[in-house]
Amino acid sequence: MKINQEVKVNKNVLRTTELGQYILQKYTPKKDLIRKLAEYADGVFKPKTLERVKSCGDFMQHLTTVDMSARRVHRSNSCGNRFCPICTWNKAKKDAIMISVVMEAIRHEEDQEYIFLTLTAPNVDGDELKNEIDRFNKSFNKLFKRRNVQKVINGYVRKLEVTYNKERFITKEMYKNATAYYKKRGLQVGDNNPNYDTYHPHFHAILAVNKSYFTDTKVYINQAKWLEMWQECMNDSSITQVDIRKVRSSEKSENGAILEVAKYSAKGNELYHSQDVFEVFYKALKGRQLITFNGLFKEYVKKFKNKELEEYQKEDENIYTHLLTSIWRTSKYENMLRELTLEEFEEYNSKAKKVEEMEVE
Repeated sequence: MKINQEVKVNKNVLRTTELGQYILQKYTPKKDLIRKLAEYADGVFKPKTLERVKSCGDFMQHLTTVDMSARRVHRSNSCGNRFCPICTWNKAKKDAIMISVVMEAIRHEEDQEYIFLTLTAPNVDGDELKNEIDRFNKSFNKLFKRRNVQKVINGYVRKLEVTYNKERFITKEMYKNATAYYKKRGLQVGDNNPNYDTYHPHFHAILAVNKSYFTDTKVYINQAKWLEMWQECMNDSSITQVDIRKVRSSEKSENGAILEVAKYSAKGNELYHSQDVFEVFYKALKGRQLITFNGLFKEYVKKFKNKELEEYQKEDENIYTHLLTSIWRTSKYENMLRELTLEEFEEYNSKAKKVEEMEVE
């Protein structure tokens, strides 16, 4: 390859490289989903918004090594719409990075530990979803204004997630994940799904607590008490469980909690299930604050955005030598690779500090 000459990269070569596989396996399917979104959003989005969504991800550039074994996004055209499969995916990755750095900083500077809380309630029909989310928000605020909760929780990050139950019949996976629920109702795999065509809003939250929280019986709140308080705040005794657990300091435990909080508020295979389902999600989630920060988390998010937490970010040790430009052509990306100029090489590689990307499916 001549210096600075762009060379087309064919699909077979892409399949053998890390960056190539990333584009084929991550971006391309999401670009296909945009077609479905555009179909459902026609008449729902304003014309300009719809056109922006349609063109999202048409152009992107990645800094990479000559063998395309490493990547860093350089430029891309993004619509920023919260219902766009590419933009929600990218935001989830950015949120995961930020939360990871913030938690590391809080752990070291404030001597905090974490618990992971999931709050649920029975499923609701589509026409009830908007009001149910309002009820969740009010009940959550009530819960965290309780004296015994305020006494021990020093901050939290909270994410709203809504799932849609699209299965007419109980699958093996569904039965495995909720065996006790189905057994109690005398249901088996293959039976009619009692929650078919309903929606399940719920909160995932990571809470910061003092290390002494886990050993001080005077302040510790057990699972039964969390359930009782949530039932009272929701004024709903039919709620049968809340999930509360300590976030271990291991990478697997912490990353699992982070990814639950950072991931999408609605899964693509549910959000784009049908026109009617999309419109239910759209009306319920439009304009809402989906992720919120409180206390120490709010304070440290500001520090992160002001670049005050860079010591907790990992160094990117890759040396970038090339630029891969990807342009969407009807049903696939056309990819061109060129070597960086000397000026580009020095400029782009001087920005070495970043957090390793946390993968969100």
